[in-house]
Amino acid sequence: MIEFTNVGLRYGHGPEILRDLNFRIEPGSFHFLTGPSGSGKTSLLRLLLLSLKPSRGNVTMFGRDVGALDHDALLDMRRHIGIVFQEFRLLDHLTTFENVALPLRVRGQPESAYRDNVTELLQWVGLGERMDAHPPLLSGGEKQRAAIARAVIGRPEILLADEPTGNVDPELSHKLVRLFVELNRLGTTIILATHELPLLDSFTYPRMTLTDGRVSFHD
Repeated sequence: MIEFTNVGLRYGHGPEILRDLNFRIEPGSFHFLTGPSGSGKTSLLRLLLLSLKPSRGNVTMFGRDVGALDHDALLDMRRHIGIVFQEFRLLDHLTTFENVALPLRVRGQPESAYRDNVTELLQWVGLGERMDAHPPLLSGGEKQRAAIARAVIGRPEILLADEPTGNVDPELSHKLVRLFVELNRLGTTIILATHELPLLDSFTYPRMTLTDGRVSFHD
């Protein structure tokens, strides 16, 4: 599903911050992405999200060469990829329900077409009683669960997560990762970036480790 071949990335005329990336991510797999601060985890996620193009090398996703796609084709491919951010990025003037439904509204779907799906998803992530609450009234864990629900409401084949447990306590971190585990069991490919070693040690999924701009894999 995802293949990087001799990929490098630099910003402007600066040095390469990612170099010689060669790996393949199989459909339905779960990988942790880890490495020290500044190692390039977010930049790699942006490449995977198709919001950046590599400076060199080839990226293949869903069997297609990303570098050969035009703007419209890239936008269409991105609809198959979800992203969860550390800082939630919920809109305070919208309710939890409206935040989760936003990607579908942007695509032009009427509420009658998605109301039941959004309600069911919010119940699944434990926010069934908080659908009408606005983000300022939600706890950190509730905000992150809403962000996860928003990322998967479009049923992406790939779900990326950039330090999704960075703003919650260790106990809640484990609960949030278990949500990603359940999504993976339903067939979603997961790549979750974190620097929390105790969290990594609690799960047995393979790790992608970035060091000096290069990635290595560990079971």
